[in-house]
Amino acid sequence: MPFTPSAGLPIYWDSEGRPESPALVLLNSIGTDTSLWAGLVARLAESFRVIRIDTRGHGRSGVSAGDATLEDLAGDVAAVLEAAGVESAAVAGVSLGGMMAMELALRHPERVSALLLVCTSATMDRASWAGRVARVRAEGMADIVEMALSRFFSAPFAEAHPGEVARVRASLLAMDPDGYAAAGAAIRDMDLSGRIAAIRAPTLVLAGDLDSSTPFPGHGDYLLGTIPGARLVRLSCGHLAPLEVPEALGTAMLAFLRAAG
Repeated sequence: MPFTPSAGLPIYWDSEGRPESPALVLLNSIGTDTSLWAGLVARLAESFRVIRIDTRGHGRSGVSAGDATLEDLAGDVAAVLEAAGVESAAVAGVSLGGMMAMELALRHPERVSALLLVCTSATMDRASWAGRVARVRAEGMADIVEMALSRFFSAPFAEAHPGEVARVRASLLAMDPDGYAAAGAAIRDMDLSGRIAAIRAPTLVLAGDLDSSTPFPGHGDYLLGTIPGARLVRLSCGHLAPLEVPEALGTAMLAFLRAAG
């Protein structure tokens, strides 16, 4: 269970698959940890060295006081790649993880061989996220947990999988509010929309047709139209595609990565 120091914080990561295989980094949404990708890891590790990272303030990584920036979070990923001995990797991220992946590709283009952007966006509503950060800091995780769950899962999935919803609810409630708020501040303050046209890594946009948090209109469509050469796969799922449709997501990711070389 490796930990890598980054800006004074221990960042947790794990690695599966053959060390000599091409590297594939998996990044999580706000409010989730490396378990988000559990349903895909064994399949992906047949072809890749799969590196999962807990965002600072999440899972087993350290918690920072105050706001974090997207640059801070991308810097944590770069530190893990350095510690893992990885010069360049394909990077897949869900929601906040996708935002971190884009920031990494802009700041460290030599580190990113391909981007897989899952249910994510280049811009979010600043006022909404400012309110969420303030609520968490004032009242704790319980104040926002039901709202977060409603935006994580599609209604059909939530109805059919109450146990999975309960697991994610428990994980959210157990989070350090400072960790969630710091990451929420990074989302609140991010400025990617005017920059992502400079991304040169082969990019796949994976959009959930039932995603109410970053729906394709206004979010995925902007990524598709702005990142040069970006391709699109639509998935029948809500915001947390790795939990709702792991098989379909894994198939799309592997097909893209194989074609990208």
